[in-house]
Amino acid sequence: MEVRDWGLIESALARPQATAFGEDAYSSPWEKAAALMHSLVRNHALVDGNKRVGLTACALLLFKNDVTLSFDQDEMYDLVIAVAEGRMDVPEIAQSLQRWGQ
Repeated sequence: MEVRDWGLIESALARPQATAFGEDAYSSPWEKAAALMHSLVRNHALVDGNKRVGLTACALLLFKNDVTLSFDQDEMYDLVIAVAEGRMDVPEIAQSLQRWGQ
């Protein structure tokens, strides 16, 4: 994969750890994973593969938090496309992820 902008990748990777007034900006693993996916998919840091990397990174972050996703591939495809097109925000993504989490 060819990187277009390393700064955007670093920003996306830091987003789940963001704080505001000393509190986590994203308090749950679902919100953290959703924020990571949102940034990786929407920021276009890679020449190609932003959606695939965003989904994979999201799933890995949840796995690191002892969560596995069980989803229909068509539903996940629709979710990632909606994120890419700007039709889903972080809370909506988190809600979908939580529904698929085990």
